[in-house]
Amino acid sequence: MTNTLSKHERNLSALIHASTFSKFFIPFGNFIIPLVLWTANKKEYEFVDYNGKQALNFQISMLLYSIALGIISIPFIIGFFPDLFDWNHFGLNGLSHYNNFNLHFDREDFHFGKWMLPIGFAGLAQGALWIVNIVYTILATVRTNEGQTFQYPITINFIK
Repeated sequence: MTNTLSKHERNLSALIHASTFSKFFIPFGNFIIPLVLWTANKKEYEFVDYNGKQALNFQISMLLYSIALGIISIPFIIGFFPDLFDWNHFGLNGLSHYNNFNLHFDREDFHFGKWMLPIGFAGLAQGALWIVNIVYTILATVRTNEGQTFQYPITINFIK
């Protein structure tokens, strides 16, 4: 397939994949910039059309997976909040009496056990999604620049 593709097509396709890193500088840049590049060139180049769809589908899938992990964590966070704001656990109830300030931490004061485990798993899963996003975006950029077709894993095809 590399023989039939022009250098411009390969560079433009690689740029679409690499432009998803703009999310670190521009809010929703991982959707906006690839979408603009893809829609401006999808009718001219079939290779660019394919790669634009792949990049956008992957970014939308990553966003949905992150939202799902956040939603799964909400009940645990809400269950943890009443214990978090009980200032007596941290010995801060004497802040209104400055002469009586006593900061004392005790093991029984921290009720992190069963509430933090699911949040910790969700945090690890979010970190894994972040790493998967970066690694596969780099792979897609490199392979596309070489003229190979690349299909992201764990992607839901919203744009066909």
